[in-house]
Amino acid sequence: MLQQNYAFENTSNRFFYAMKELKVAPMLRQSNIRKGCGVSAYETFKFLLLLSFSHMNLFRFLASAHAEQAGASKNTFYRFMNNTSFNWHRFLLLLSSRVTSLIYKLTRQGRVHALVLDDSTIPRNRSKSVELLARVFDHTVGHCLRGYNLLTLGWTDGFSFIPVAFNLLSSPNEENRYKEAAEGIDHRTVGYKTRMESMLHKPEAAFRLVQRALKAGIQAEYLLMDSWFTTEPFVSRIRELGLDVIGMAKNGQQRYWFNGHLYTLGRLIHLVPSWNSRECYGSLQVYTRYQRIPLRIVFVRNRNKQSECIFLLSTDCSLSDEEIIRIYGNRWKIEVFFKASKSLFKLGREFQSRDYGAAVCHTAIVFTRYILLEWIKRQDKDPRSYGQLFYDMCDDVSDMELGEALKSLMTLFSKILAGLSAESTKFVKSLLADWLASQSRYVQGLLGNLAWES
Repeated sequence: MLQQNYAFENTSNRFFYAMKELKVAPMLRQSNIRKGCGVSAYETFKFLLLLSFSHMNLFRFLASAHAEQAGASKNTFYRFMNNTSFNWHRFLLLLSSRVTSLIYKLTRQGRVHALVLDDSTIPRNRSKSVELLARVFDHTVGHCLRGYNLLTLGWTDGFSFIPVAFNLLSSPNEENRYKEAAEGIDHRTVGYKTRMESMLHKPEAAFRLVQRALKAGIQAEYLLMDSWFTTEPFVSRIRELGLDVIGMAKNGQQRYWFNGHLYTLGRLIHLVPSWNSRECYGSLQVYTRYQRIPLRIVFVRNRNKQSECIFLLSTDCSLSDEEIIRIYGNRWKIEVFFKASKSLFKLGREFQSRDYGAAVCHTAIVFTRYILLEWIKRQDKDPRSYGQLFYDMCDDVSDMELGEALKSLMTLFSKILAGLSAESTKFVKSLLADWLASQSRYVQGLLGNLAWES
């Protein structure tokens, strides 16, 4: 128990320091997340943020012996989560844009930064009267269930993943909704607008997420997505925003122009001029059927099952096949995010509320936990986060020129040779002479004057 309390206290300290460093409190105020009286919104938010690390949901925590640590009653927390004037989407955009801008400064110039788009279901199979509860399809299990569809947009530089925005989708079809939005909500409030956006079609909701992320100043060159979103109309709209698309294409009836003829992906694979036998891939440059958007399609054969093939398309035709495959591999980070959010951060299971606004608030809190942990991890593992100290150390290292460093190293090596037997020394010197002869004139000029006498 003492060890668990120490771990929780240590986690709290790290979180509070990160929140102070990232200026979370001003972001809450900018998003109209504030209270006129009683417990401050910032203190309530901090408690809810750390709740998952106590290994209890809100109901169990308030019923336990630690209830006095909450500093407020159950009604206080639920009123906080149900408030229709709190703009959680704006708060998440402010926080993610600040963190991504800080990480952007730590990465080298030329590194690829990409947005990642995907969705996951939030099941509520045992619920009946939850606001905007709908019948949604879960592609992982292959059938429909009762709950929400969590459409998520994230940002990655290949090392860190930052969730940027989300839309907790209900169903655009009224017949699939078990309960409609609550009546009596002021149409001017953020809560009402969020409820209306939850009933958008998925492509339109996804486009708005990308549009808002770019407007918030988040920098990216590509949008990574799976086969559900890689339709010609959606790809065309994303390109109008200045982003290139790299996504997986579905082997269906969609056709592409190649050499003046229309082909499906299943037919195009037989037209690939050459295959890389080692990596099992090849590519073709094609055009979409209606708008003639130029694409490079990379055909990657399944190593475990030669009859299957994965189709990756890119609107940036200047990329090599290897680069398209490498960049698309970063999309897996959003799958890790979904797994961690559901398994570790209790996404969809932490609070018992029938209000749609509470579900949005809870999702924003889970996303905030992940962002803070990613920022803490980046600071712990990236020495460039030390700031000026890192660059001062780099300057100290660069004070010794490359030539001086090589000469110093070889001089030390020649002294070691002096302590070896004559036969061993002769053999090593012959290897060194062959190596030196294979080097450039610059290196030969640096090391040619060294004495190699035993």
